[in-house]
Amino acid sequence: MQPSNEPPRVGVIMGSKSDWPVMEHAVAMLERLGVAYETKVVSAHRTPDLLFDYAKSAAERGLSVIIAGAGGAAHLPGMVASQTPLPVLGVPVESKSLKGLDSLLSIAQMPGGIAVGTLAIGKPGATNAGLLAAQIVGLQDGRVREAVEAFRAEQTQKVLDNPDPRAE
Repeated sequence: MQPSNEPPRVGVIMGSKSDWPVMEHAVAMLERLGVAYETKVVSAHRTPDLLFDYAKSAAERGLSVIIAGAGGAAHLPGMVASQTPLPVLGVPVESKSLKGLDSLLSIAQMPGGIAVGTLAIGKPGATNAGLLAAQIVGLQDGRVREAVEAFRAEQTQKVLDNPDPRAE
């Protein structure tokens, strides 16, 4: 559960409201690990001034990392990364025409000198973006680091408790 009295440490942005069914998985992971976050629709193409203002002010507003989800041309993560020194994690959102491959390539193929950490397409990428953002926050916040360690131990235990693939 998100600590309600803490200022956001992670920004979760997306190119349009239709990206929420994917990006909500990043938020769910942040909530599970107790990381304060904010969410916002910020379009690289429809609201470029908002994008620049958001990215340029993110560090001074206390954010430590930004998760940016986008589909299609997927310019949002790269454009945000160009405007902030914070780590940016890009989540390719699946598109109808190319099943997210276009989004993945748009985010992954950044020019040298502008880094974007690119995750998997869709729900797994959003989930892992939330986890990776928590790991980054956990570098400076012991409570979050402990939550990440507990989550990982739980993942390990699930496998150890069910080693037989035939068992239900």
